[in-house]
Amino acid sequence: MRTGQPANPREVADGKPPEGELVGWLHGGPVAVIEAVSEVGPDQPVWTFAGAKPASWWIPRRMGEALVHRADAAFAMGQEYAVDAERAAAGVSEWLGVLQLRAEEAVPPLPEGATLHLHATDDGLGPVGEWLVRGSGGRVTWQHGHAKGDVAVRGSAGDLLLALTRRRPSDSVETIGDAAVWQRWLATTDF
Repeated sequence: MRTGQPANPREVADGKPPEGELVGWLHGGPVAVIEAVSEVGPDQPVWTFAGAKPASWWIPRRMGEALVHRADAAFAMGQEYAVDAERAAAGVSEWLGVLQLRAEEAVPPLPEGATLHLHATDDGLGPVGEWLVRGSGGRVTWQHGHAKGDVAVRGSAGDLLLALTRRRPSDSVETIGDAAVWQRWLATTDF
């Protein structure tokens, strides 16, 4: 569906699974996103909840959501959930990117100038496995890199992703430094 204005999610074709076809509908979702991006072109601006973005923005957004909700399903069934380190690191970056888009907040996730360093302990991730997040102007900014933060949070990329999105307890990852900065972050970054 092409439109010149944001679409009502309740009116999107195939936005809900047909009766008795949940598995097929779920499997078809990623294909539908990739086909839609391909059809309009990856650089074509499209509507998102964060304003107009290139169509390709939806691919990592949907992947990040799928990783987290797959964890929800596993945990609801009492199962463990492990995610590939590279995908989890991409999910952390995607989550931080979404948070960076949020408007200035009355209680920002980090105080002005405060820093949070996230460090994935998985072998082989290199710079994409480290993030420095900074409070700035009531919002957050972030970049990949190793730097000392007011608090460092360390764990596998999967554990970092699941702790950031509150699928694992905050103490499932190691914190070094000002733990209050980490707790404030968690208290103010929910959706």
